[in-house]
Amino acid sequence: MTSAPQPILLIKSGGQAALPEWRASFAEFAPQLGLDVREWNDPDVDPQAVEYALVWQPEAGRLARYPNLKAILSSAAGVDHILADAQLPDLPIVRMVTPETQQRMAEFTLMSSLMLLKDMPRIVAQQARSEWTEFSTPRTARETRVGIMGLGALGLACARMHALVGFDTAGWARSPRSEAGLACYAGAAQLPAFLARTDILICLLPETDDTRHIIDAALLAQLPRGAAVINVGRGSHVKSADLLAALDGGHIASAVLDVFDEEPLPPAAPFWRHPRILVTPHAAATPSRRERARQAAVTIAALQQGAPAPHLYDRARGY
Repeated sequence: MTSAPQPILLIKSGGQAALPEWRASFAEFAPQLGLDVREWNDPDVDPQAVEYALVWQPEAGRLARYPNLKAILSSAAGVDHILADAQLPDLPIVRMVTPETQQRMAEFTLMSSLMLLKDMPRIVAQQARSEWTEFSTPRTARETRVGIMGLGALGLACARMHALVGFDTAGWARSPRSEAGLACYAGAAQLPAFLARTDILICLLPETDDTRHIIDAALLAQLPRGAAVINVGRGSHVKSADLLAALDGGHIASAVLDVFDEEPLPPAAPFWRHPRILVTPHAAATPSRRERARQAAVTIAALQQGAPAPHLYDRARGY
């Protein structure tokens, strides 16, 4: 009597060089799952045996080749790189949100807020010119109002860390939220009041039709003059021309941008050379492979047991 073949977990993240680390991590966290961990381009994979796929930017049509695929796990918090596939099968899609992701995102946004508070763009520009000009900044963290758009797991982690440092912190979401000690605004009706009290705007919204180009000229004009912008959500949230115009006109003082419509950011993109923008290469909150394997193991175990999977993408809500 022959035993059933092991279910294959196909991984597109890091290439062949990352496979030993993926295998070691799944062996550590999920030996009971009996997974055969394979790299995306393994020529010996039996398409019938593929039950799970952990992916980053899978090529269009590829996931539809596996008739017994049960779930698609994103290698990142976002899933737009999966949804871009017009041939995507109608299967559960799970976002990669881990405690490490939350910690990394909170640290990155706090670092960004402090850099903008201390006018790091000016410091970087002066160093590039070998220029020594002393200056001081007008406010401390306790005198600065941070507003976080998006109050999911990542947004709340960022809000809590900012509040610990002393920033006057509030949050906005499209639907009502409640968090002890955090002023929460919700919906289109409360967005103007939220923006009016925000000196540093941090965007952590999901990508939906409603949030595309949400950071446009109209929104930026509602921020106090001299406000700053940090975008760690999606590149599509920012209308590039409008942000550049607001920076050049002086209404917006500076920005940190970690995500872009096109990645890698093309060398000719004006964001690279703008003196009031700090560009980072989508580096805000990528968890380690070991941490992603741990979370994927939790997800697959839940799916095998018929339990709710954590951070399941909701197609109706768009996140």
